Amino acid sequence: MSERIFSGSEVSLIEMLDARESRAQRQERLLNEYPDAALLLATMNIPGPVKNSTTLSRVFSQLVEQIKKELTAYQVFTTREDNLKTGPEFYAVVKVSPLTLKEKMIDIEGNHPYGRLLDLDIHYISGGLQSVSRQDIELPPRKCLICQKNAKECGRERRHSIAEMQTKIIEIIEDEQV
Repeated sequence: MSERIFSGSEVSLIEMLDARESRAQRQERLLNEYPDAALLLATMNIPGPVKNSTTLSRVFSQLVEQIKKELTAYQVFTTREDNLKTGPEFYAVVKVSPLTLKEKMIDIEGNHPYGRLLDLDIHYISGGLQSVSRQDIELPPRKCLICQKNAKECGRERRHSIAEMQTKIIEIIEDEQV
C-alpha cells in the first residue's frame, strides 16, 4: 500500500505557485461575495513532489465528510471541492465567527485519525483578506509530525527529509486502515 500513497503525478514548483495564486484569488472572490461570512479552506499537508493520489484523495474525502458534519450547526452559504494535481482542496463559506470556526477545525486537526495531514485555514474580510491563527485563540503552534517541536520552525529550517515525513504519513494512513 505505501507505494500507492505517493503514486500520483509529480508537481513542479511553478504549478504549486500557480495553485497558491489561484487559491488566493478564489478566497477573495468567495469572501467578497459573502463579506460577513468566514471561509474555511482545507488542504492536505503533503511534502514532496507528489501532492495527490487515489489514496490521498480518499483520505481527504473522509476528512471533508467530518468537516461537513461539524458544519451542520451553522448556515453554510456554499462549498466547493476540487481534486487537483497540486492536491485536493475544499472550501466552505459559513455564517459563523472566524474564531469559532477555527476552534471547531482545530478539534478535527487534533482528534481525527488523519487530522495531522490536514491544513484547515480560516479567512475573513476586514480591510482585506485576513486569517485566524492558532495563536489568535491562544493555542500553541502545531507540532511537527516527526519530532513534536514547532512544525513551522521544522519546515522553515528543513529539519526533516521529505522521505522521513512521507514515512510518517504512510504510518498514519496505514495505522488507521488496519
